[in-house]
Amino acid sequence: MTDAAELQRRTAELLAAYPVETTDRLDFLKARFDAGLAWVHYPEGLGGLGAPRSLQVVVDAELEAAGAPDNDSRRNGIGLGMAAPTILKYGTEEQKQCYLRPLWIGEEVWCQLFSEPGAGSDLAALGTRAVREGDEWVVNGQKVWTSGAHNARWAILIARTDPDVPKHAGITYFVCDMTDPGVDVRPLRQITGEAEFNEVFLTDVRIPDSRRLGAVGDGWRVAQTTLNNERVAIGGMRLPREGGMIGPVVKTWRERPALRTHDLHQRLLKLWVESEVARLTAERLRQQLVAGQPGPEGAGMKLAFARLNQEISGLEVELRGEEGLLYDDWTMRRPELVDFTGRDAGYRYLRAKGNSIEGGTSEVLLNIVAERVLGLPSEPRTDKDVAWKDLAR
Repeated sequence: MTDAAELQRRTAELLAAYPVETTDRLDFLKARFDAGLAWVHYPEGLGGLGAPRSLQVVVDAELEAAGAPDNDSRRNGIGLGMAAPTILKYGTEEQKQCYLRPLWIGEEVWCQLFSEPGAGSDLAALGTRAVREGDEWVVNGQKVWTSGAHNARWAILIARTDPDVPKHAGITYFVCDMTDPGVDVRPLRQITGEAEFNEVFLTDVRIPDSRRLGAVGDGWRVAQTTLNNERVAIGGMRLPREGGMIGPVVKTWRERPALRTHDLHQRLLKLWVESEVARLTAERLRQQLVAGQPGPEGAGMKLAFARLNQEISGLEVELRGEEGLLYDDWTMRRPELVDFTGRDAGYRYLRAKGNSIEGGTSEVLLNIVAERVLGLPSEPRTDKDVAWKDLAR
């Protein structure tokens, strides 16, 4: 069993062999992956050492103290937080060897082709078709709200392979090359002025069967691993005290006493406490992950994340008064990542509106918490046993 002392020793050896001051950033990250220090709980040869997940902080602390480069995880959040654990669980050995190393070091960015114009909250109703032709699948359809598709090399994709069975049963999970012919990425300009999201049109895109994850028709089960990890990645991110959205509000409150009122003070105290509770709960959830894959509890964290972000950003706009109504830049651009704290209050207020939609709408997540966490009776479902082709659309 690899312990903390062993990881410290291995990290010291990495730093000695690849000095931070003289080693190219990508070369260092490749060496770190090959040394098993990328994600220590992954198997040997896949960036890990089969060590307890809780020991990752040992490696991260040593490398941060040495000034070592990181893999800029925010830029490839979908790849690291969603694609990688799904590939690890369902991928073949060849797929793991092919995808995980360039994914972790950031050479290849990933996106997610799940939601569709007619299948967002009801994702299992998706209509993108994949028809098998020999050793390939021919895919046609449209996906929407695809974060980072304009930067991505690969995508995790779910498509309907059997329309004659109930909607959850006829889905298959693929890895799609975003550079293939027939993949058309178009920007979706948002209320913020940016186009971090995209719509993606798939026209006769040919995907080799070797890029299928899991069995044919078992894509919904595979997708649950992705979705559970997505909710944890969004709602359970590691933050310091007063990290995230509460930080800029608290900073303004302390530095500009003239803006304070009794009502705003009471609301800020309430949201500060709730933010701290959410931060500590997220830490507890991450510790639970040491024992296995994330479950439906991540839905509760994602719910809290969305509600808090919207309430905090609203309070910040009120606190700043007329200044809070200003907006720094409406220029249309296609950013590589979402930076909540790097822009002004107006941006945070507008961008937070999407938090209750992306990664599962709050309404759907409330159902998940009710049924899978609290054990309450599920809502009546008239479409559960009906073939997808017979559903009203």
